[in-house]
Amino acid sequence: MAAVTKKLSFGITASTTYENPFLLARRFATLDHLTKGRVAWNAVTSHLESAAKNLGLETQVPHDERYQMADEYLTATYKLWEGSWRDDAVVKDEKQYAVPGRVRYVNHEGKYFKTAGPLTTEPSIQRTPFIFQAGASTAGKAFATKHAECLFLAGMDPQAVRKSVEDIHRLAAEQGRDPKSVKTIAGISIIVDETDEKAQAKYEEYLSYADLEGSLTLFGGWTGTDLSLINDDDDLKFTGPGAIQSLVSTWSATIPGSDNVKWTKARVARELAIGGPHAKAIGSPTTVADILQHWVDESGIDGFSLSYAVNPGDYEDMVKWLLPELRRRGVFWEDYGASTTRENYLGDEKGPRLRDDHPGSKFKWTAEEKECRKRKLDS
Repeated sequence: MAAVTKKLSFGITASTTYENPFLLARRFATLDHLTKGRVAWNAVTSHLESAAKNLGLETQVPHDERYQMADEYLTATYKLWEGSWRDDAVVKDEKQYAVPGRVRYVNHEGKYFKTAGPLTTEPSIQRTPFIFQAGASTAGKAFATKHAECLFLAGMDPQAVRKSVEDIHRLAAEQGRDPKSVKTIAGISIIVDETDEKAQAKYEEYLSYADLEGSLTLFGGWTGTDLSLINDDDDLKFTGPGAIQSLVSTWSATIPGSDNVKWTKARVARELAIGGPHAKAIGSPTTVADILQHWVDESGIDGFSLSYAVNPGDYEDMVKWLLPELRRRGVFWEDYGASTTRENYLGDEKGPRLRDDHPGSKFKWTAEEKECRKRKLDS
């Protein structure tokens, strides 16, 4: 895909709990070279018990400790990406590829990880890939607002998501970061067609193929709640566990005409079946565009993570029906402003490297830093 595109970015999920930091850093550096700076890393800590058992552990590492591991993990990768090659190390002249003394060990030794370096792949355009994260817990938010450059936010109510956005910006500022350098995007499922009626009919057709029992099983995995223990006819808006009551109440507030609907297991499964636990925008181009603009205005997010039911069909529908309407309103760009992921998300005035307020930037090894030290010694 990178070979046949010029501006499109690629976000890749990799776990800090089960991946080796040196090998991951090398792979991402290679990918950033191959894509010319268009790689992002969705850094996750992983949460499934089955993952732990399949990867050699008896059980999961405790939740908060996974984030402690992740914090050290990113520090180790920053040292490799930013600090093992000086900015002017690579010369590629007739005598040498890199200048001796401008590539060094990083010698990271922490509680969880140990890597000597240097990174065996020369620095790429971005060096450190653009970083996504989706931490929602207290530990997760602390980690995300320290390291992430863009956060995924869950929620079906714009006002509730606004509270998350404000919380993220506050926490980022407390970590010494410019809140504007931390972007936020919310998940939303879009089904669009020429008219509201056609879009709704498409949604109903999708539902006819959905496995509702599978949907409930997926919900159990997300929430740790076994819905098979709940009676089929119970109204979960009033009798379900607290987390489910909260979820159903949010759905009720955002789905037209649902106030008087009994929220049984089948109803919950229906809402989860297409697009998962995200907001939905179903309708004509005008209807969907109105919903998206309302979300941006009310929540303060910077953009959306679009989910689908049919691939590539739903995306083709968005291109055909929705994008022309968004462009007509002037709320969707005509072209990418830059060539690298970081510049397209954060602006191109500061280039493709980590911003100065990001914790990874303190590991940068610049030519100016070396010369400054030399001048001090000479004086």
